[in-house]
Amino acid sequence: MSKPSTRTEKDSLGYKEIPADVHYGIQTARAVENFPISGLRAHPSLIRAIAMVKEAAAEANRELGLVDAKTAEAIIQAAQEVQQGKWNHAFVVDVFQAGAGVSFHMNTNEVISNRASELLGGKLGEYKHAHPNDHVNYGQSTNDVFPTAMRLATLLELQKLSLALEGLITALEAKGKEFHHILKSGRTHMMDAVPMRLGQEFTAYAGAIARAKKAIEQQSELLRELGLGGSAVGTGINTHPDYREKAVANLARISGQKLMPADDMRYAMQSNLAMASVSSALRNLALEVIRISNDLRLLSSGPNTGLAEINLPALQPGSSIMPGKINPVMAELAAMVSFQVVGYDTAVTLAVQAGQLELNVMMPTMAHSVLTSITIMTNMLRQLTEFCVKGITANEKRCEFYAQSTVSLATALNPYIGYAKAAEIAKESVATGKTIIEIARSKGFLSEEQIKEILDPARMSEPQRPLAAAKEREKIKNKS
Repeated sequence: MSKPSTRTEKDSLGYKEIPADVHYGIQTARAVENFPISGLRAHPSLIRAIAMVKEAAAEANRELGLVDAKTAEAIIQAAQEVQQGKWNHAFVVDVFQAGAGVSFHMNTNEVISNRASELLGGKLGEYKHAHPNDHVNYGQSTNDVFPTAMRLATLLELQKLSLALEGLITALEAKGKEFHHILKSGRTHMMDAVPMRLGQEFTAYAGAIARAKKAIEQQSELLRELGLGGSAVGTGINTHPDYREKAVANLARISGQKLMPADDMRYAMQSNLAMASVSSALRNLALEVIRISNDLRLLSSGPNTGLAEINLPALQPGSSIMPGKINPVMAELAAMVSFQVVGYDTAVTLAVQAGQLELNVMMPTMAHSVLTSITIMTNMLRQLTEFCVKGITANEKRCEFYAQSTVSLATALNPYIGYAKAAEIAKESVATGKTIIEIARSKGFLSEEQIKEILDPARMSEPQRPLAAAKEREKIKNKS
């Protein structure tokens, strides 16, 4: 006799047939029918984090005698299996779902409940050994569990991003040292500016990313304040007076994260300032990455008709029609991923301000947006570092040519002949195509030794005292 393909479950709305062998239950099945929106499922770190919350709660409830030890231990084991990813396939609710994450939360409760029932000798869908609401969710509400899981998942994902950022910063700093001896023309307003070192550009990129990383770390501290134990509206209804402290302490130990109960559980439920702050810091990182990736594309443009100061690694053919064309694909990728992160931040911004009274129900889109932003940013930065930044080489002769050719070399003449006369020399350079050095030499107001020192691009790349005393500079000015 073949086994039945479905089983019948009941909830407050009635009965429903669901597949016989699945570990989710009737409320999950309803959500699958209600929300066939994107085909996207919960982020693995969110699944892992909410399972940690369930383990921490079961431990607290066991210790307080609120759930019997045998049932609690089965719930703990099932939650640990979920953390290990063994039941990710049973988390089938779309990321766009009912407000507050109720559907995802019940998906979690049902999976852990059914697995715990199996461990206790029961059958799927039976729920007499471990009930989704009465045991797995004892003393909890979606309203304190989901925001706790969302914050914890974000902290876990940020650890990966931090490592990727460290790798990029190190690679950019290494290029700063490698290219320090290479002189080039700076550019402002996309026009020639005074000389600088190629290494200085890359060191500055490293500094920008380091500061963006620090800002993310600072903002993420807000995530460590948890409203777990607040229950439905932050008052702790149906919870033991000691549950809150115990559950958060357990969660800190299980996750390896520094966590603490929020000093005001109502704040923790009403406000998603923490998610907004982290999301905005991710957006600011994205803006810096966009800027730097644009610079890399400009600096490597060419090879014959662009700036061509640097070479990016050749990773793939760049055209289906133009033979030999190579494109800056990693820099392009960096920009596109960063655009997406900026877009996700807009979604988070709108969701964070959309809370009403005791709860913000827009948390599922916050969780999806922030966690996806971190994941794609982390993966992109790894690729950018390994397959682009580490392999950048410099075209030293091209850089040297620009350093000697920039009309803004005339800036170095300001202390000696004044801005107005230096501007005339710059105009003459543009009009005739002669270099600033050639024109200065033809004017005869500087000796050859003075020309070599004053108009030395290397000297211009660092703060320097004027070579001549005030009286000597006045003589040169009168001579010019």
